[in-house]
Amino acid sequence: MVVGYNNSDDAAVVRMDGDKALVQTVDFFTPIVDDPYDFGQIAAANSLSDIYAMGGKPLFALNIVGFPIQTLPRKTLIEILLGGADKAKEAGISIVGGHTIDDKEPKYGLVVTGEIYLPNLVRNSTAESEDVLVLTKPLGTGIIATAIKKGIADSSMIRTATDVMKTLNNRAAELMLKHNVHAATDVTGYGLLGHLLEMCRGSNVSAEIEFHEIQFIDGVINLAQQGIIPGGTKRNFNFVEKDTKFDSGMEDYKKLMAADAQTSGGLLLAFSESDADTFLEEFNQHSSILAFKIGRIVPKKDRSIFLA
Repeated sequence: MVVGYNNSDDAAVVRMDGDKALVQTVDFFTPIVDDPYDFGQIAAANSLSDIYAMGGKPLFALNIVGFPIQTLPRKTLIEILLGGADKAKEAGISIVGGHTIDDKEPKYGLVVTGEIYLPNLVRNSTAESEDVLVLTKPLGTGIIATAIKKGIADSSMIRTATDVMKTLNNRAAELMLKHNVHAATDVTGYGLLGHLLEMCRGSNVSAEIEFHEIQFIDGVINLAQQGIIPGGTKRNFNFVEKDTKFDSGMEDYKKLMAADAQTSGGLLLAFSESDADTFLEEFNQHSSILAFKIGRIVPKKDRSIFLA
């Protein structure tokens, strides 16, 4: 076992022969958008993300499905599975089986198995002082998902959030290795601050983040100001609050935005400054979703995160 359950990393890694290893993860959740095909794509992209965050290459996947077969049409289930299969195909793998149970609420996700060349293994616990932190997707999908449930999210916002969530992190993973990434994790349920806290603790460093550098999906700020905040985001904030020093003048809604629970978010990457610049130049040249700097790693201080 190279990486196991006693670590706070993104996936398990088991050595095979020499420098070859298997990397495996599992993730599933309830629908966060109304369209079943989009939900299937988002859930599959989210599950694949852990493999990419470790520097691995997906090999195949298995479906995990809960579905109320007596109360929802079978067509809905077919659309969910088709979305997952198409996203897996985009990632270059097949879904080779899985398991379905009758459940009161739909749930979908994947068990993903990948391979990794151990010298390319990327951990979330190896960030270095003076590293620049880069995020490859905007934040706010948790807040938007809550707005969708409340019926107040407009169609443009829903489409943008859906496009962000169903975008694979494969290209970011490929380029992070090319540009000598020091540490990486994907930003999902624990939010930016939660996953950054894991990186800081594991690496025995602190991080300084500039709120104005963080990019959010259009409309998220207005929703947060209205108090449209998911329960998971509030729990994230309560968890990171004691380890985070917020600027004295920062509004509460901004603190919650930085802790927003994401689904299929981007990769949080730690590079040397020059490597961060070359990564951003190459990644943004061909991506419709632009990566951006959010701050830097600093020597360990009395708090893990400083958000100004």
